[in-house]
Amino acid sequence: MQAELISVGTELLLGQTLNTNVKFLAEQLASLGINIYFQTTVGDNRERLLQALRIATGRADLIILTGGLGPTEDDLTKETLAEFLQLPLEIVPAELEQIKSLFKRSDFNWTKNNDKQAAFIPGSSILKNEIGSAPGMALKNGKQGYLILPGPPREMTRMFLQYAQPWIKEIFQDELQGILYSTVLKFMGITESGLEVLLADLLHQQKEVTLALYAKTGEIQLRITTRAQNRKDFAQKITPVFNEIKKRTTAYFFAQDDVTITDVVAQLLLKKNFTLSTAESCTGGMLAESLTAVPGSSAYYLGSIVSYANSVKARLLGVPQDLLEKHGAVSREVGMAMAQQIRVLTGSDLGIGITGIAGPEGGSPEKPVGLVYIALATPDTTICTECHFMGDREIIRRRSVLRAYYLIWQYLQNTL
Repeated sequence: MQAELISVGTELLLGQTLNTNVKFLAEQLASLGINIYFQTTVGDNRERLLQALRIATGRADLIILTGGLGPTEDDLTKETLAEFLQLPLEIVPAELEQIKSLFKRSDFNWTKNNDKQAAFIPGSSILKNEIGSAPGMALKNGKQGYLILPGPPREMTRMFLQYAQPWIKEIFQDELQGILYSTVLKFMGITESGLEVLLADLLHQQKEVTLALYAKTGEIQLRITTRAQNRKDFAQKITPVFNEIKKRTTAYFFAQDDVTITDVVAQLLLKKNFTLSTAESCTGGMLAESLTAVPGSSAYYLGSIVSYANSVKARLLGVPQDLLEKHGAVSREVGMAMAQQIRVLTGSDLGIGITGIAGPEGGSPEKPVGLVYIALATPDTTICTECHFMGDREIIRRRSVLRAYYLIWQYLQNTL
């Protein structure tokens, strides 16, 4: 079964309003086993909306329209759908009274143009709007089903879950064949292209199970999707490919679904009874902030020094002045010294040092913007990785934090 989403509103086309409705509806329809191949956004224009309806009806079983249900002249969704289907719109007295009573309770003045919110195609199902004034509408016309939902996300979400979704299940019960389930695997320390090469045969040889790669800031995600009757059936179907992926990506696979690298590192630090401290320069405390955002982090995180200026690196953190003068603040030697010194000062098991050039100024041919040194000091040794990040200042800082997490994760993975 296929559905198509039509979002109505000129404000969406102009970028004045972020269209979060399509994300919610796409996820909800996927959970019902309904495919979405096309999403359309159209302004408050009758002719263009008619054109969008003609195209959607030619390729989808269910058409869902959001927005354009208000009382003003540019709210044209119901009128345009009625025109497209060559069906009338009629005022439903009970709905009109309901809307009028809402206005009375809210101390708003009633105006005649609000009548149109109580107009529906005869025989359609009226979907209640419990937190707004515009009801929705659902009807089956020939082979197609049509749903009209309000534009405001809170109203649309509630209406869909309470009224539209049950209507879909009832009207299209014979067409719904298995729910579409997904799980997301997360990787660090490898590029999207590198992961694709590593899993090439799995990506192209699956039939019932679909694999798709996505690049996110600082990590790569792999979504595994298939239709199943329930979660247990889903787990059984994906187990062979899931196990093979984990076998090939031991050095990179760190978490699944909603689990973050911060969560994983926190769990490992607790499990191994290790403590951590951090010394940051270009990241300005971002790593410390993310570590302390986890409840209970005081059990393993001791503290941080944000040594942005060289004077603070030398006087407070204790980085030798000759290292700063000889190699510069942004160097492997200084990054390692930062990690070692914060570990000594706080008495932690592990110390992280981060120094780099986040930009947009400050770079040079020898040390360009995006050059970051991230060091990890342990009881036995100190390692440092040289990174060349692309992006703006915020992206470079965030990538630096995530790479620091990866260094910690790698070490803890290999520690008994």
